[in-house]
Amino acid sequence: MDPTDTIAARTRRWREFYNPDHPRTRLIQVTVGDPLEDRPPLWPEYKQERIEWAWRLYRKQVERMARIDDDTIPYLHVSTGTEIVPRAFGCPVHRPSNERPFALPLIHSASEVAPLRVPGLDTPCLAILFEIADELHGRAPEAILKTTDIQCPMDWAALIWEKCDFFAAMIEAPEAVHELAGKVKSVEVAFYDEWISRYGREFIAHYPDYYMPGGIAMAVDEIGSIGAEMFNEFHRPELCELSARYGGIGIHCCAHARHQWDNLRSVPGLLMLNLVQSNEVLAEAYRYFSDHPAQMHSWCGDDPVEWCRGLPPHARVVVHAQVESEEQGRVVAERFRALE
Repeated sequence: MDPTDTIAARTRRWREFYNPDHPRTRLIQVTVGDPLEDRPPLWPEYKQERIEWAWRLYRKQVERMARIDDDTIPYLHVSTGTEIVPRAFGCPVHRPSNERPFALPLIHSASEVAPLRVPGLDTPCLAILFEIADELHGRAPEAILKTTDIQCPMDWAALIWEKCDFFAAMIEAPEAVHELAGKVKSVEVAFYDEWISRYGREFIAHYPDYYMPGGIAMAVDEIGSIGAEMFNEFHRPELCELSARYGGIGIHCCAHARHQWDNLRSVPGLLMLNLVQSNEVLAEAYRYFSDHPAQMHSWCGDDPVEWCRGLPPHARVVVHAQVESEEQGRVVAERFRALE
């Protein structure tokens, strides 16, 4: 089959999967080895190396479609750390040699929020991301892009503001917390609006790499450190607003946030949920969220194909299989297709 036809067929399966009236409730993604093992450092001076690495990864994914019949959609990867928006506000950045960059706090008190200038998209650390994406998109205009790392506004605010003082301010100076998150959200919206205008509404989420026909996907990690009432005061309004603005939302959370599950499930337009927790917690999550939304968590049993037989039949789940070789991946995909 022509690669274009294969991608169209896979995209169609994802759209069916998201449709609550369609009987398709399972998808499978197979990962062979470590796709990030040769990624160059995510530093500005490595811009061209990052472009060439993303292009090699895309071509490898396209070629692999002919050998592994899973639901992975090849993508152009604009890889970043969590530092991009905090850096635009002026945060210093730590760049370890073997990990993604991350921001260090810029402010340490509520009095420092008001003077913060809201950066524009021409800020170098943001502009370079569009330069990378433009180059990749120009090479393959038909390809889907994987978004940069997107955190919810409150999470990025918690990187800009020294975290101990930030959490205290949620009680002592909540208006300053809202003000900073509002400034962050304005940058996030401007960035994502520009992204859509250049590359379209469909995308591959930053983590994990699931397909979205539209909407927005982001990390919501700080909710593990606050209670349900504070979620409703600080996180729910921005999540609801962003979901409504873009027509749906995917959420990643790697915090210990079992106490927030009711809140997460009730976010309007929630299309996909990814949790990174212990196997025991995730076993409960697959049941708890079986009615809504779609799920793609960090654990799928020791044998993902056999394991998915035990899931609630109506739960919409993306099964992930990590294998060492393409031959193993081919066999896993074939076993999965035999269940359909």
